[in-house]
Amino acid sequence: MGRSEENRGFTCVVCDADVQPLTNGSYRNHCPHCLSSLHVDVEPGDRSSACGGVMDAIALRRVRKGMQIVHRCSRCGVVRPNRVADRCDQPDDVDALIHLMHQQ
Repeated sequence: MGRSEENRGFTCVVCDADVQPLTNGSYRNHCPHCLSSLHVDVEPGDRSSACGGVMDAIALRRVRKGMQIVHRCSRCGVVRPNRVADRCDQPDDVDALIHLMHQQ
């Protein structure tokens, strides 16, 4: 699968937001509005998971290169971190990130 097929816009299955693909060379893997994702990868970007469950944002954590949203799949329970999208044309919603931080 080429990079253009992997980096596509989508409609969020949780909040129905229209999410545009990133144009900064990175991949959009979660909704910037509600921070939800889908369990579609086994390894980041491979789109080979058959699960397809909703990945709920459960935590926010600081790492050496910035911040990560921790997601848990509502179907199979797998937990995965995703980088916060902050240096792009459609950054993650600051209020949603703050709300997530206060839930911890």
